[in-house]
Amino acid sequence: MPRVRLACAAAVLSSPLALSLAQEAAPPAARWTPEYAFRVKRVAAPRVSPDGTRVAFTVASPDMEGEKSEWVSQVHVARGDGSGAFPLTRGEKSASAPEWSPDGRFIAFLSARGPKGADGAEPKAGLWRIAVDGGEAEPLTAEKGAITALRWAPDGRSIAFLMADPKTDAEEKADKEKRDARVVDDALKMIRLRVVPVEKDGEGKRPVRTLTTGAVSVGNVAGPGEFEWSPDGRHIVFVHQPTPQVDDWPLSDVSVVEVATGVVKPLAATRAAEEDPLFSPDGASVAYVVSRDPPTWAGRARVAVVPAAGGAPKLLAVTRDEQPNLVGWTRDGRILFTETDRTVNRLFALPAAGGAPVELSPPDTMVEAAALNRAGTHVAFTSQAPDQAPEAYVSRADRFAATRVSQAQDLPAVPLGNTEAITWKAPDGREVEGLLTTPLAYQAGRRVPLLVIVHGGPAGVFVRSFVGGASPYPVAGFAARGYAVLRVNPRGSSGYGADFRHANYRDWGVGDYRDIMSGVDAVIARGVADPDRLGIMGWSYGGYMTSWVITQTRRFKAASVGAGVTNLMSFTGTADIPGFLPDYFGGEFWAEGGLDRWRKHSAMFNVGGVATPTLIQHGEQDRRVPISQGYELYNALKRQKVPVTMVVYPRTPHGIQEPKLMKDAMARNLEWFDRWILERPGEATSADNR
Repeated sequence: MPRVRLACAAAVLSSPLALSLAQEAAPPAARWTPEYAFRVKRVAAPRVSPDGTRVAFTVASPDMEGEKSEWVSQVHVARGDGSGAFPLTRGEKSASAPEWSPDGRFIAFLSARGPKGADGAEPKAGLWRIAVDGGEAEPLTAEKGAITALRWAPDGRSIAFLMADPKTDAEEKADKEKRDARVVDDALKMIRLRVVPVEKDGEGKRPVRTLTTGAVSVGNVAGPGEFEWSPDGRHIVFVHQPTPQVDDWPLSDVSVVEVATGVVKPLAATRAAEEDPLFSPDGASVAYVVSRDPPTWAGRARVAVVPAAGGAPKLLAVTRDEQPNLVGWTRDGRILFTETDRTVNRLFALPAAGGAPVELSPPDTMVEAAALNRAGTHVAFTSQAPDQAPEAYVSRADRFAATRVSQAQDLPAVPLGNTEAITWKAPDGREVEGLLTTPLAYQAGRRVPLLVIVHGGPAGVFVRSFVGGASPYPVAGFAARGYAVLRVNPRGSSGYGADFRHANYRDWGVGDYRDIMSGVDAVIARGVADPDRLGIMGWSYGGYMTSWVITQTRRFKAASVGAGVTNLMSFTGTADIPGFLPDYFGGEFWAEGGLDRWRKHSAMFNVGGVATPTLIQHGEQDRRVPISQGYELYNALKRQKVPVTMVVYPRTPHGIQEPKLMKDAMARNLEWFDRWILERPGEATSADNR
């Protein structure tokens, strides 16, 4: 159900979508490097115009000049056939979240552009609009807080948006005077639903109205954009929870607010978690996603439809992975959704009248960030493959046929290695899948070093994404240096059905560990991997598994732990999701039997005797997995004189965001595994394996 877990960026096989012309025509380069990764643009937020003739999307590039280290995105527009693409916005500040006006003349977007405040403070992300056919961007808001999502009213005369309550004048004064002691969980800043007119009033102003008040925070961990106007513009349906805290997502409900009066009425409010509300084209019904009761972090959900005026909901057919992400209603009464199918994100449709889900996109084509236009006729999305960098695409909603509309990438023809999906049997007979990337110019039967990467989540999944982008674990970089890379989707992963996703409950470090190790053995049996040159790494839950693996075996000659959970008890007491592990482990650690179970599955209580050289990387501002988890492992290994290096990334939350810091993380992982596997100091033998 929730889409924010212990996760890191998922990686991903080939799709039939064409390679970039620029990529085909470029001269060959020697091999992939970290510098190459930052030539890969980030393409996101595709949106089709109401008439289906044009597509807006964002393209982000890294700015690492001088003191800068950030991704800067701008809005681009192209015709529906892919011609005539051009950047609509420019400047040093990012423009994001583009949304078409109902008449297709304007695009509203979010940006922190503009002058600094009177106190010298940088501007917050505000609401802007720009004419698609030319002109300067115009600010529509001047709020103290940062806006996070927006939606045009059907008549185009106003825009609804989300913004957290800003600090009060008294709070700002206390901050300046150093009287800013803080009480935990007190004075939480709720995310409010607000509306602003597009045109100025007689006094030259655009007065903002707040539609939600009290203990109602709009959005949940799935993202802050979960609201939508009714077709007649009189109501807005939205998802909300009692506080903005991540751990409160199981309490999320769906309500409807009357825009003129601000009167809020509950629409779906049960012990389950409800999200993703969408009005039907006639405004008579609302589709939404509802979890099982009680909700679980690993997720098990269905699509439901309820009368917009209130009433009993109707559950639609169960989807393959039971984790549908709603995209929109078509005019013929189908509800489009995306879901992971093994290693591919795909587009499906559910008939609102009942019936089984219908496959729309092919099983080898990635469909990500999908969005339906206002008329329900066209869907925009991004797509990528292991050998193809992301681009924006559009298709008719009634007949899937992808047309590329962006030409964002301009990449040299750097060889990337071959990637294929492989399956194997775990010791208990369960089928497990992973993505195997072989080194450049690999010859069958030649044994090479093998690096294993474990994804986050644990309900994450490795899908068929481009291997050459910026990531702490650069698959293309490893392949260029002669490694094979195995990205494992062990039990607990998404994409293989809810039963598989729940198969690691109360079992972290047991079945999933065997899934990983049997995958290593399968690659050895294929004649690909050298059993004496193995390495392992992972971020978040992947970091948990890496820290756990080195307490169980010495088969790996090097390891890299990224933002890893190393002590289940201290993690739960310090993270922003204290309800996460009690769900996975069947109760609190202080409950009967809990203490022994939590210690048994924690690396820190099994760390004696570890000998694997280990690199630890952690963000200093990580609230999801606090940095103390990294320090616990670092000090335990250091005291045992195990070769260990810990790198702290300032300003960094759970995932590395700044390009310069990402480049550092990539380079350190490449150097670490080269040092301990390719150079093989004090060369260990298979006799050391256990």
